[in-house]
Amino acid sequence: MSFSINRRHTRQIRVGHIPIGGGAPIAVQSMTNTNTADVRATVAQIQRLEEAGCEIVRVAVPDTEAAGAIAGIKKAVHIPLVADIHFDYRLAIASAQAGADSLRINPGNIGSRRKIKAVAEAAAACGIPIRIGVNAGSLEKDILIRHGTATDEALVESALRHIRLMQEFGFDQLKVAIKSSDVRQTISAYRLLAQETDFPLHIGITEAGGLYTGIVKSALGIGMMLTEGIGDTLRVSLTRDPVEEVRVGFEILKALGIRRRGPEIISCPTCGRCKFDLFSLAEAAEKELMTRTVPITVAIMGCPVNGPGEAKAADVGIAGGKDAGVLFKKGRVVCKLGQDKLLEALLNAVDEFEEDS
Repeated sequence: MSFSINRRHTRQIRVGHIPIGGGAPIAVQSMTNTNTADVRATVAQIQRLEEAGCEIVRVAVPDTEAAGAIAGIKKAVHIPLVADIHFDYRLAIASAQAGADSLRINPGNIGSRRKIKAVAEAAAACGIPIRIGVNAGSLEKDILIRHGTATDEALVESALRHIRLMQEFGFDQLKVAIKSSDVRQTISAYRLLAQETDFPLHIGITEAGGLYTGIVKSALGIGMMLTEGIGDTLRVSLTRDPVEEVRVGFEILKALGIRRRGPEIISCPTCGRCKFDLFSLAEAAEKELMTRTVPITVAIMGCPVNGPGEAKAADVGIAGGKDAGVLFKKGRVVCKLGQDKLLEALLNAVDEFEEDS
């Protein structure tokens, strides 16, 4: 039985040149961890994110110096810039005027109705959207009192309250996020929200943790929501280099057959039959292929059981053995090589595939 995903129908907005919702491709985004006021360092990190495929990037704006830096950053990067605002609504206004492509505000700490209206008016004047970003760790006090704790219903109440406020102010260029570090709570909250609004949703598991914990929680949470058709943009939150977030985001989309960017590497976990250092070879190949964009399937196999069959089914592949291995292209054995030549041959085969595609 074939597996298909029916995406939830949403309105469409634009963050810079990127369409969000309304059937547009699910965008992968990340957030810098540099001092935003340090334009050189922030630009350098964004350029690395761009190379990894990041499509929207968010920067923290904790002060006026950071807000002012947005203009300089914008001139040097190619992807839309989202200004992340907490506590001081005036920083949102300054960021919009400095050229941010979108604002992110936190309902739990942005302030009074008057301040929210001022932000909406600034965004409207600059022609940019706003992301309402609800977080379980910073809900409004009255909502916390009413629900007792940050429940999924509390998260949704906060989001809907601010959607209605924005609409009262005549502003509807919105996307919405409601995040928790609890996978089940996040999924439940998004399910509830998806029933209540047709605004595009940005999904993710916040404060997901380091590499292993973060990948597992994000893959489960984001993956489950995507299979239910929920999600128009996503961010994988890792306590790592943000480039890793982008890589994992695309791998989640790739694994579900939603989007394809770059090589899909198939490699075996190894067993006692493996007669060469497959770990090092696979790691080196993955590093070399990290920034390639061609949608190619690459097999790196290490034993005579499933190796040849998997390699033959791939666009290009190698199946290693004792002292030597074979290179496959489109199911055909091309040549037999010594172990020290396998990586170079594989990368050359990928280059040839990319040139021909």
